[in-house]
Amino acid sequence: MNSSTIRVTEIPVSFAKYYIVIPVTVGCAVIAITVACFILILIISKKNLHTITHMLICNTCVSSILFCIIQCNNYVHLGFILWNTSNLSCQWRAYLAYMSIASVVYSYLVQAISRYFFSILSRKYCWLLTFKTHIILIVTHWLIVIIIPISVFIRKDVVFRPFSLCWIPRRSLYHSAYIYLACYILPIAFIIALYIYIYARIKRRKTILSAIIMVVRQNRDVEVLRNMMILLGIYIAGGAPTVFYFVSEIKLFYTMGVISISLAVVIEKVMTIFIDREIRLIIKQCLPCRKTHVVPM
Repeated sequence: MNSSTIRVTEIPVSFAKYYIVIPVTVGCAVIAITVACFILILIISKKNLHTITHMLICNTCVSSILFCIIQCNNYVHLGFILWNTSNLSCQWRAYLAYMSIASVVYSYLVQAISRYFFSILSRKYCWLLTFKTHIILIVTHWLIVIIIPISVFIRKDVVFRPFSLCWIPRRSLYHSAYIYLACYILPIAFIIALYIYIYARIKRRKTILSAIIMVVRQNRDVEVLRNMMILLGIYIAGGAPTVFYFVSEIKLFYTMGVISISLAVVIEKVMTIFIDREIRLIIKQCLPCRKTHVVPM
């Protein structure tokens, strides 16, 4: 379809919903990018935040920023760049969209594997707790998320459709199922299983050991696990409507999913600041309006 054939009078009624969805989604993406950049700058600038845990948080922030930028690009093409009707361009947008979604989810898988190293394997394999090991994990994470959506170019299911986002159509059942499983469902299932295993091992060890140092360390592990599960739960809630749409084909779930994913990224970034103890304390110290205690003479 040429750009000259796309006129305002040809815009379908179903496209009108995007006039609400696009501003809300782009607004959420801009807020998420701002908060993620703030977290990155804070961690990089404060030496006491130069830890493995915060390096992995930075990796998740980079994934979130990439996801938000690609989301904005897709909606700009949908609402404004109507002349770009190339199938190859649409395939690239679909590839980048799936890659960015997978990058966020798999970044949490990297955090789960790291927590497994610290909580379970730290005594036996000390080399797993080094920065070098975790850098290898991060590089592997990005290689995996780059490879997973390559099927978009192989199957050629994604073609340009006027007034529609560039996704794998639902009629390509096996390809859609592969993308949903590889980018979202399988990594989340593995993360949840790994966290349940770690939590069970920590609780079991806590009943056996009574040393104060071990108890403090295990309490810290439980706290970190709880924080990660909270953040992961936000992403699961954000992606649930899209999964429901794939199963039921109810259009309402599709519209909800488009907004909920971007909204989940915003909530997750804000919650990262609130539930991370070290980041929260540094922000409190930097605030100009701090309470002054009046000492009576």
